[in-house]
Amino acid sequence: MKNRTRARNAGAALFLVACGTFWMPAAAQGRSETYRCGNTYTDRPCEGGKQLAVDDARTEADRRAADAATRRAEQRADQLERIRLSQEKEAYERSRRTAHDARQAAMAERRLASSEQLARARAQKLGAEPRKSSPRFSGTAIDKPDSARGSSSRKKKRNDSSAG
Repeated sequence: MKNRTRARNAGAALFLVACGTFWMPAAAQGRSETYRCGNTYTDRPCEGGKQLAVDDARTEADRRAADAATRRAEQRADQLERIRLSQEKEAYERSRRTAHDARQAAMAERRLASSEQLARARAQKLGAEPRKSSPRFSGTAIDKPDSARGSSSRKKKRNDSSAG
């Protein structure tokens, strides 16, 4: 409720300011007295001021032509503003896409570097000399035929003197 009241008050104030802005020049046109006081101009006489004649000597056709030129200039200014805004939007989008692509490329480069490092570590591990196997897991027992193994690879049976 307070927001509505504030909005109405602000709207009323804005309306009064706009009316005052447009009313003042209309009221001033009735007066033809203008004084130059140094480097300023005023509608009130001042000490050492000179009264100036400020009659508008233009014809109605000249005024209409000037108004038409003003409207064309305003339309062109609006058109140029729309063009500028669209160019700024396109530049922003290009910049955003470029930044996104750069982030994607950086992430891909990091992934590639990580995978290359992992591949180098694996290659280094595979390229290193193999560890010597323990006697229990030596490859000689698998490679040799049973007759070539001999009795040294088999467990010897103990002679039980207590068995009888």
